[in-house]
Amino acid sequence: MMELRIAATRAASVGVAIIVLATPASAATDKADTAFLIMSAVLVLLMTIPGLALFYAGLVRPKNVLSVLMHVFATVCLVCVLWIAYGYSLAFTSGGDHSRWFGGFSRVFLMGVTPASEVATFSHGVTVPEYAYAFFQMTFAAITSALIVGSFAERVKFSAVMTFMALWLTFVYCPIAHMVWYWPGPDALSNAAAAVAAASGDAKVAAQAELDRLLADGGWIYQLGAIDFAGGTVVHVSAGIAGLVGALVLRPRLGYGREPMPPHSLTLSVVGACLLWVGWFGFNCGSNLEANGTAALAMANTFAATAAAALGWLLIETMTGRRPSILGATTGAIAGLVAITPASGFAAPAGALGLGFTSSVFCYTFCTSIKAALGYDDSLDVFGVHGIAGIVGALGTGILVNPALGGSGVADYISQPGQIVIGYDMATQMAAQFKGVAITLVWSGLGSLIIYKLIDWTIGLRVSTYDEREGLDVMSHGERGYNFF
Repeated sequence: MMELRIAATRAASVGVAIIVLATPASAATDKADTAFLIMSAVLVLLMTIPGLALFYAGLVRPKNVLSVLMHVFATVCLVCVLWIAYGYSLAFTSGGDHSRWFGGFSRVFLMGVTPASEVATFSHGVTVPEYAYAFFQMTFAAITSALIVGSFAERVKFSAVMTFMALWLTFVYCPIAHMVWYWPGPDALSNAAAAVAAASGDAKVAAQAELDRLLADGGWIYQLGAIDFAGGTVVHVSAGIAGLVGALVLRPRLGYGREPMPPHSLTLSVVGACLLWVGWFGFNCGSNLEANGTAALAMANTFAATAAAALGWLLIETMTGRRPSILGATTGAIAGLVAITPASGFAAPAGALGLGFTSSVFCYTFCTSIKAALGYDDSLDVFGVHGIAGIVGALGTGILVNPALGGSGVADYISQPGQIVIGYDMATQMAAQFKGVAITLVWSGLGSLIIYKLIDWTIGLRVSTYDEREGLDVMSHGERGYNFF
């Protein structure tokens, strides 16, 4: 178990914490942390509705504006219900012998959760209310699912969207969230390590077995040592590859590549993008779970990477002979937000500037040259922005966490129980980051492909040619986004 133990100590600073199984007597829930987490959850909801909904709605044609709004809004509602029913339990409880991949059913319909229930943060003896934590995580599940909508916009059945989201949350998102973010928590690890150090003989063997059990109870990607502060792999890589698979399975929109399909309202999209940036502070800062200096670092990095990426995109447009566009600026900003997400609590602001600019270079290339060369119709560039920037950010996190670059280092809760020891090894950390990205791509990619195919074989994925030409607003929902007299 030595290899497992080393990997787990390096991974202890991931974005969330497991339910406290035995809260230490010294543990304390702080009212400021509670208020901070509740407001962060509200900000993440703001990112999705209205932020993401308006951003996507402005990018489609007038005949499909309401359908996109409906897809995002209905997805959020569906995820809220399923999260309470079983999603939270699958993602953030122990799965017993299968805990490497998914949780169990001890929290189905939030069974056992009360106002007095607590979960661990990243500081010894500090907790937050489980209700606040569970619903903060629910908003992550909601926006991740809603992101996929942009990849197959303007051509998919509403019933197919709802069926896909239910299955994808269950078999893709919850397992990935569990694999990356489920871990025993600082007090459980430190207490078990202290027991090993203090015991001797048979008692020491028993104590070591308990420590090994705790380490083995963590998620697979956590055990590998990958770190993800706020969702680079869990949210953006998983949604990005699911979107790409969806775009390929549904095939291009009618007239794609032959007919102009410009955004019908960049004004709406800019408003949505600005709301996304504002809400992203809840996304990144809230992932610290505590209102302290690390949350402030996440805030600083969310400013830095976003601004650098937006300016970087404008610079690239200018250098390639295009005119600097507001669409480019907002797309670049979102690329920067995505890239800094996994590194927001680990990198220094100077590193965030570089990561933001780098993300704009990669995303610009994928959204223009590579997408055109391959000919796939990812309607709103879900993979080109979220998938690519998520990969860049996840790998960049392994570099920028380096203390020599101003990073925070990786926390170790075991080697000196009761203290947080900082360590870092670039080769080991980068190997872990690559594995985390690869597992996420394969799990979400294959899982999404299976779900798409099952839906296509049963209820069908795509609307009829007539409905697509007339527009989904009228044909799917009997409404119009705009009435012209």
